[in-house]
Amino acid sequence: MTDTVTPPAHLRPVPDTPDEDDAPAVPPAVDNPALPKPGLVNEKRKPILAGWMTNRRDFLATARHASANLGYASLYHGARLPVYSARLTFMAPRGACRFVSSTNRWVWDREAAPLRAHAVANEDVEEYMRLARLRAGRVRLRGLVALIAAVFGTGFALWLYVMAPGLLYAFAAGGVLLLGRAGQQPDAPVIGPAVLKTEVQKLTGTIVLRGLESIGNTRITAAIKKGGDMNGMRFTSEIVRDGPGYRAELDLPYGVTPDDVMKEREPLASGLRRKVGCVWPSPDPTEHEGRLILWVGDKPMNETTKPAWPLLKSGQVDLFKPVVFGNDQRMRDVQVTLMFASVVVGSIPRMGKTFLIRLLLLIAALDPRAELHAFDFKGTGDFGALEPVCHRYRAGEEDEDIEYVVQALRELKEELRRRAKVIKSLPRSRCPESKVTPELAGDKKLGLHPIVLGFDECQVPFEHEKYGAEIEAICTDLVKRGPALGMVAMFGTQRPDAKSLPTGISANAVLRFCLKVMGQPANDMVLGTSMYKAGYRATMFSRSDRGICWMAGEGDDPRIVASAFVDAVGAETVVARARAMREEYGNVTGHAIGQTPNATAGSDILADVLAVIPALEKAVWCERIATRLAELRPEAYTGWKGENVTAAMKPWGIKPGQVWGQTDDGEGRNRRGIERADITAAITRRDADRAAA
Repeated sequence: MTDTVTPPAHLRPVPDTPDEDDAPAVPPAVDNPALPKPGLVNEKRKPILAGWMTNRRDFLATARHASANLGYASLYHGARLPVYSARLTFMAPRGACRFVSSTNRWVWDREAAPLRAHAVANEDVEEYMRLARLRAGRVRLRGLVALIAAVFGTGFALWLYVMAPGLLYAFAAGGVLLLGRAGQQPDAPVIGPAVLKTEVQKLTGTIVLRGLESIGNTRITAAIKKGGDMNGMRFTSEIVRDGPGYRAELDLPYGVTPDDVMKEREPLASGLRRKVGCVWPSPDPTEHEGRLILWVGDKPMNETTKPAWPLLKSGQVDLFKPVVFGNDQRMRDVQVTLMFASVVVGSIPRMGKTFLIRLLLLIAALDPRAELHAFDFKGTGDFGALEPVCHRYRAGEEDEDIEYVVQALRELKEELRRRAKVIKSLPRSRCPESKVTPELAGDKKLGLHPIVLGFDECQVPFEHEKYGAEIEAICTDLVKRGPALGMVAMFGTQRPDAKSLPTGISANAVLRFCLKVMGQPANDMVLGTSMYKAGYRATMFSRSDRGICWMAGEGDDPRIVASAFVDAVGAETVVARARAMREEYGNVTGHAIGQTPNATAGSDILADVLAVIPALEKAVWCERIATRLAELRPEAYTGWKGENVTAAMKPWGIKPGQVWGQTDDGEGRNRRGIERADITAAITRRDADRAAA
C-alpha cells in the first residue's frame, strides 16, 4: 500500500485551455440581475378604506343594497313565522327524543364504546383498563353536571311558575321551538334561506375572462389560453364593489387597447351574461394605454335611479367654473364648463336633445350676469319656462319668427365687434390672454357679461331660403370668435348632416353631446371624425336610453353621461329663482321686460333717441324718452318704460345718470336720465366701427 503524495501547487499540471479566439463569445449582461421581479416596481398601495366607504354616494348605494336585502329577508321570514312555529311544534316530540338520546349517550360516554370494544377484541388488558378508568371519570363528572342542571332547571321553572308565570310560558315556548329545530330533517330544514332577488351574478375573474374571450380578439384569446402572464395580460387588483356595480382592473395583452374592447360591447355583454346597458369598459387615464377598467352595473344605466340635480332647489352658477349637469354609469356627478366653448347636440327625435339644451340654458340662467337667447324652431314651447330670464326668445318657424331671430343675430354681430374692440383697448395687465375673464365679466361698465345662445332644431333657420345664408354666416362667426369674447352658442338638431349643421360650426364646436343616432356619418358629424371607428358609438343606445349620450370635449376622452332630468315644472322653479337673482343683480333685459329686437335693430334706436331729445335739452329722463319714442314710432315702442330705455342703451355703453327736471306739477326732481352728448358720441363710434369693418 502506497501513500498518495499531493504535489505542490506550482508542480501541478495546468489543464489545457482553449485559445481565446476559439472560445464562444459570452453575450454581455444587459438587465440588472438585482432588479425586482416584473410587476413589483409600480405596484400601488391598496386604500386603507374601501372605495365605497370614502364616497358618500357610493356608501349610500352600498348601504341601500345591503338594507334592501336585510329588509327583504326580514319580511320574508316574518310573514312565515306562524308556519315556522306550527311546524317546529309538530316536530318537538321528535326533537325531545333526540335530545334525551344524545344526552344519554353523552352521560354514559357511548362515543368511546367502540374503542373499548376494540381493546377487548385484541385482549389488550392494559389499554382496556386505561379506557375504563377514563370512562368512569367522565361518567361521574357528566352525571353530576346533568343532575345539577336538572335540579337547577326544575327549581328555576318552579320559581318562574310562582313569581312570573308569563316568563315560564315564554321559556316553554322557546324550548318547544328549539326541540322542534332539533327534530327537523337535515335535508329539509323548516327555516330555509330567504329567496333574495339576485340582480346580477357576482363578478369574478373567471367571468371577466369569459367575457373578454367572447369578443373574438385573437390576442386576448391566445393570452387566456396560455395563462395570460406571458402575454402581459393580468388582473392588477381584486374585483371590488364600486357604487352600484363591480369594478375590475386588468392589463390587456401587448398591442391591445381598451378601444378594441369598447368596440365590442355587445359580445362582451353576452359573454358576461349582462345587459349591454350594464357593461362599460373604459381606459384608465392615469395608467398606460393597455390598462382596462371594466365596470359592470347591477342594473342598466337607463333603469338606475338617478340622483336629483344639485341645482334644482338651490345654488348659483359661475359659468367660468365647472357645473354638475348629469351622472356617469356609476351615478357619480359629471361636470361641464360652458365658457370658452361652443356646443353641438345631436340625436334622433324623442331622445332628450331638447331637454339637454334646456338644462344647459338653465345652468346659464343661474349665473345672474349671463344674457340668454333661446330660440325654439320646433315651435312647441319647450323653452317657454325660460322666458322670464331671456334677453331674446322665440318659438316657431314662421317667417316672422325667422325675421325676429335674424334681427337678434344682427345685434349679436354688432356686439361681437364691440367686444373685440373693448378687449383690444384693455391693458395687458388686466386682460393678459385677450379674452373675457371672470373679473372682466363682472365689471358692468365694460359690458363683457356672458352671452349664451340656444338653437333647438337649428336646421330650420340654416335652410331658410331668404335668411339661411346670413344666419349661417353669423352663427359661424359666433362659434369661431365668440368663445373668447364671452359668447357661448349651442346648436341642437335631429338631423346631423352637413346641411343641417354647417361644417364651420361642427368643426369648431368644443363640447359635443351625441345621444342616439342611426349611423356612422351622424355619429362622426356630432362627436368628430373617426369617433365611430375608435369605439365611441352613439348607435349602441336603445330607444329607452333617453338622456344618455356620449360627451366629448370635457376631458381627454369622450365619456358616457346621463343628463339630469328637469321637467317643465322643475324648470319653472329654477327660472323663478334665477329671475330673483337677476333682479337683485340688475340684469333683467330684452324679452324679459317686453323689449323686442325690432326696436333696436329694425329701427335705429340711437337715432330715434337722438330725435326725441332736442338740441336745446342737455339731458332727459328715461321715462320721458320712452313716452316720446312711443309717440315717434308706436309700432316699435308702444308700452316702453324707463327701464326699457336703460336696457336699450346698455349695449352701446350708455349708462343713465341722475338728471334734474321738473314734473308735470312743476316740482323739481332728480331721476335717471340720459345725456344727449352720450347719444351723439355712441353714434359716432358706431359709424366709425361700421366703416372700419
